[in-house]
Amino acid sequence: MLAINGEKDLQVPPSENLSAIEEALLKGGNKDFVIKEFPGLNHFFQTAETGSPDEYARIEETISSEVLKYISDWILSHTDGVLNIL
Repeated sequence: MLAINGEKDLQVPPSENLSAIEEALLKGGNKDFVIKEFPGLNHFFQTAETGSPDEYARIEETISSEVLKYISDWILSHTDGVLNIL
C-alpha cells in the first residue's frame, strides 16, 4: 500500500492521517507499505504557499511531477511481471 499526503493539505491533515494509516497497517500485520508526506504540497499535490483551498484555482500546476514519478515508480516496483502478461 502507498499512502501519501501533501504537507500543506488542510483538508486531510497529513500527520493525523498518515499516522493513523500506519498504525492500522501495522496492527493488521501489513509489512509492504510506504507512508510519505510531500513537503510544500497541498491536498491536490500542487506546490502551494498556504495549502488553503482558496489557492487551488490560482495554481497552474495540476499535480507535482515529483508525485507522479513517485507513484509511477511505486506501481512499477509492485507490478513487476504482472504488466508483462497484459
